[in-house]
Amino acid sequence: MKSLIDKLDSGNMAGFTRSFVDDFETALNSEIEIGEDNDWSGVLCIGMGGSGAGGDFLGSLADSEGGLPFVTWRGYGLPSWWGPDWLVMATSYSGETEETLDGAVTALENGGTVIGISSGGQLSEILGNNEDSICIGVQGGQTPRSAFGHIFGTQLAVCWKLGLLPAPPAEEIESMINRLRSISANSDLIDGDGMAASLASSLSGRGIGIVSPGELGPAAYRFACQLNENSDSFARSTEVPEMNHNEIVAWMSKNAESQALLVLTCEGINPRTASRIDWMLEQISGPVVWRIECEGESLLERLLYASHVTDWISIALALVNGVDPSQMDSIVGLKAHLSKIQ
Repeated sequence: MKSLIDKLDSGNMAGFTRSFVDDFETALNSEIEIGEDNDWSGVLCIGMGGSGAGGDFLGSLADSEGGLPFVTWRGYGLPSWWGPDWLVMATSYSGETEETLDGAVTALENGGTVIGISSGGQLSEILGNNEDSICIGVQGGQTPRSAFGHIFGTQLAVCWKLGLLPAPPAEEIESMINRLRSISANSDLIDGDGMAASLASSLSGRGIGIVSPGELGPAAYRFACQLNENSDSFARSTEVPEMNHNEIVAWMSKNAESQALLVLTCEGINPRTASRIDWMLEQISGPVVWRIECEGESLLERLLYASHVTDWISIALALVNGVDPSQMDSIVGLKAHLSKIQ
């Protein structure tokens, strides 16, 4: 894999992925100058693409252990039900994402409070000029999808500082980071255990379906997006038990023979959900099937495990497909087109 990385990975996607755990730890420990403030009806997380992924992760944590709803919004403006009693967390790694800027401005114009997360750009300028809002800086110089450690670590640190989500004891965080470092080394395409490369080889040329319990849904969706963007592959995600009421029929038909099924599982899920997944895997025979057990002593750790291991798989598939995991010409082209439209 090293020769392929040297040949194809022009933007150092593998290198940035290798630094994920360090980036996440640094972000968690960053100085955030805000005080506790959890008197909100909920948190609306706005953001797009790699910048917006963390909102889904926060939502899963809030559903499991939080006291407020976290809702993700991907689009222009804000939902019609939004009001100033909902905190807005606006994340744009570049600070230039037009949908996120539109939502942040809408919130400010209607008396809302916005906490931004960005490496600079217009978002930092807009929020810096508003007394009731703040923009937290993160390290720049990457693509949003490779900067997930910076972005999500900062989002999580903000939520812990505000008291929006319960923060684990420091020793638990340290133990989690150490375990994640070991997992990262094992998953690396250079001197790792080879699992990512083997799995990627079996996925090439197939449509990819990713199935998970709801708790891991954000990691499954992000995995699909990483496969889309890093490896030029069609992929989609769905959750159990909902997919047992529809998509399962397709997986047990002859049409599934050209597909690949990846199932993310973990401890701590509803026993009925676990039974559904076990039965389904016993019955499906046509497509390539992989099961990835996402380890960890907390939901946060399992989500991080899932997102990091699958990042390596998406890069491995890019190399197998002979494409540069760092390139995104179609997205760049679309943004150039939109910049000409007033």
